[in-house]
Amino acid sequence: MKVHVRLLVFSAILLVTTQLNTAIADINPMKLGATYNADRSAINFSVYSANAERIDLYLYNNSYGADDVSNFSLHQSGNGVWEAVVPVADLKAKGITGTVFYGYRAWGPNWPYVENWTKGSTAGFKSDVDANGNRFNPNKLLYDPYSLEISHDPLNPNNSDAGQFASGASNRAVDSGSVAPKGIVLQPVTGNIGVKPLRAQKDDIIYEVNVRGLTKQDPGIPEAYRGTYKGASLKASYLSSLGITAIELLPVQESQNQANNVIPNSNAGQNYWGYATEAYFAPDRYYAFDQSPGGPTAEFQNMVKSFHDAGIKVYIDVVYNHTGEGGNWQRSNGSTDSATASLLSWRGLDNQTYYELTADKQYYYDNTGTGGNYNTYQPVAQNLIVDSLSHWANTLGIDGFRFDLASVLGNSCLNGAYQATAPNCPFGGYNFNAADPNVAINRILRELTIRPAAGGNGVDLFAEPWAIGGNSYQVGGFPVGWSEWNGDFRDTMRRAQNKLGMDSVPLGRLTSVWAGSSGHFQWNRQPWNSTNFIDVHDGLTLKDVYSCNGANNSQAWPWGPSDGGTSNNLSWDQGSNPSDQLRAARTGMGFILLSAGTPLIQGGDEFLRTIQCNNNAYNLDSPGNWLNYELSGDQVNFQNFTRRAIAFRKAHPVLSPATWGDENVISWWQPNGASVSGNYWVDSSNHSIAYTLNGRASGDKNALYIAYNGWSQNVNFVLPKPPTGKQWYRVSDTCNWNNGPDTWANPGNEQLLGSAGYQYGLCGQALLVLISK
Repeated sequence: MKVHVRLLVFSAILLVTTQLNTAIADINPMKLGATYNADRSAINFSVYSANAERIDLYLYNNSYGADDVSNFSLHQSGNGVWEAVVPVADLKAKGITGTVFYGYRAWGPNWPYVENWTKGSTAGFKSDVDANGNRFNPNKLLYDPYSLEISHDPLNPNNSDAGQFASGASNRAVDSGSVAPKGIVLQPVTGNIGVKPLRAQKDDIIYEVNVRGLTKQDPGIPEAYRGTYKGASLKASYLSSLGITAIELLPVQESQNQANNVIPNSNAGQNYWGYATEAYFAPDRYYAFDQSPGGPTAEFQNMVKSFHDAGIKVYIDVVYNHTGEGGNWQRSNGSTDSATASLLSWRGLDNQTYYELTADKQYYYDNTGTGGNYNTYQPVAQNLIVDSLSHWANTLGIDGFRFDLASVLGNSCLNGAYQATAPNCPFGGYNFNAADPNVAINRILRELTIRPAAGGNGVDLFAEPWAIGGNSYQVGGFPVGWSEWNGDFRDTMRRAQNKLGMDSVPLGRLTSVWAGSSGHFQWNRQPWNSTNFIDVHDGLTLKDVYSCNGANNSQAWPWGPSDGGTSNNLSWDQGSNPSDQLRAARTGMGFILLSAGTPLIQGGDEFLRTIQCNNNAYNLDSPGNWLNYELSGDQVNFQNFTRRAIAFRKAHPVLSPATWGDENVISWWQPNGASVSGNYWVDSSNHSIAYTLNGRASGDKNALYIAYNGWSQNVNFVLPKPPTGKQWYRVSDTCNWNNGPDTWANPGNEQLLGSAGYQYGLCGQALLVLISK
């Protein structure tokens, strides 16, 4: 891979004092955005539009509720770039002496510029959208797609009227200037992000959590810091003590969430998860204690440094498949209105460039269920993806990225190629094609430095390998350099535990996902490219997987109501038996931490967090959805179980293989002590199996024996011969009898069992973990 040093140039200068451990290609070669020159005597404003006929810059002293104080026309500098250089002296002469807030107004073929246009008029108007898909409207102030921070969300406690930002007959003449979000011109960013961990991904344990939910009701965090980046930074020591090596934050790029608490004790209009990005370079100010200009960026960097100082990587969940502008609006009768759409930024600057349009250019192709695909195949639209990723990795210190609905980034269809007969677009406007060098997932590989398998400089990439429709389900289909969330691991393990007698889970399938999902990944990648999880934010929590007979999303606040959510939860309440629920949860956590691959647990799973069977709590910025640290005895015991299981995984690298093993590393056993034969694999009545791991190749002197009884009744397991001179000791048995603080034994406290031929009775639906000593 060709490696470049990626340093962000702010009009010939960027004062970067952060320690950069990741080498990445040149950020933003088109020099888009608003940046001070070297001596800070002028600001260069630069924005892209291939189809605009005129773009004006509007400058503001205040971010909200005030008129502009000055405006300038931009000139075209080539390649679709529009720019203006504004001397700071001119700004001061206009009364702008503090923070510079700015936005753009754009004219184009569907709304040409005329001299008599004034804000709030329709002078020059031809159509809301023309035959080529242009949606220019100068009455809508547009924030810069390259803004490093934006001033506020469109909807906020002061404004609940989304129509002010919309096109269409009812709204096209409404001027949004005073209420629209503005870009903020920041001084060069100079924060310290600490020393990035160089750990190999195979040795990571990932903890997925929402920034706000992590500390919002944590009594150990000062109240003013709860729910903020500052508060999250104070959890670094806790996560380190748990054994977590990478925290994965739900979206932290600016999104619509300032209106979350407009109506107290209500989920009305709430966006808790954050999957509606408004600004790809900007840390979400809703999560900042210091919300003054520059505050969110500095606070975010400080948070990253706190995690880095604890040896913890910081991953963020990014959403490049769609934007916060959404798609076409719906009419009152439920039909889609081609003329009406929100114009906040990209759409008003260059609809054709930034979005994938349908054949008639009036609507949006949609693989996301959120209104419209981002045009991930378009080179300039791709620039924004790579430039922003580079900014987060270099300037803000991020160690890796999880890509929401990442199959959309593998779309090889260009705008205009929508016929079902088109050779490259068999699914209309969508076709996942990892072999195409021009799709976004391959460009990201070329332009970002990917962390080597053995560890070192670079970023880790994780795909959510599915979307909606066509050939978008692509578990195992991403190219080398990508890891993937393994939905097959989740579904197989849930079926094995919760659907006995209902769904068939052949032992061959169970053991395959247990050992790294070779059926998906062995052809082009390694076991650690499988991100193994039982649950994530998008669905039931770990406790609820084993305590709920499906979803219950219709509850009152703070547990609901929430719409949507899958109907195929593969969950079961274990006959409403609390002891059985605890046993099942221990077994599930054991599966995650004893499987080959990169384990991922959802925040709060370590102490059996519940959201009362809600499986789509995206809209609940509520105490029911925040982590609750007031723990019962059973929760403390489970937290202890999880901490010790993580430590055990770290102590035995054979559980985290770098490459695919062979018969000298792993051996499979029937409960009767015989090696597994072909007949045993295929007999659907078999539900119990064990394996031994010989860790000598990884430097582990001890062998491991791990058994799973997937049957409902007790099964006797006859132990195989341990290594010469050693005997088998019990580390953990997840059965009901072993519920308590020591379900997972500390090193040195394991119980001696015996040697070859020892018979161990294991209860139904439980895991047994032994070590040779």
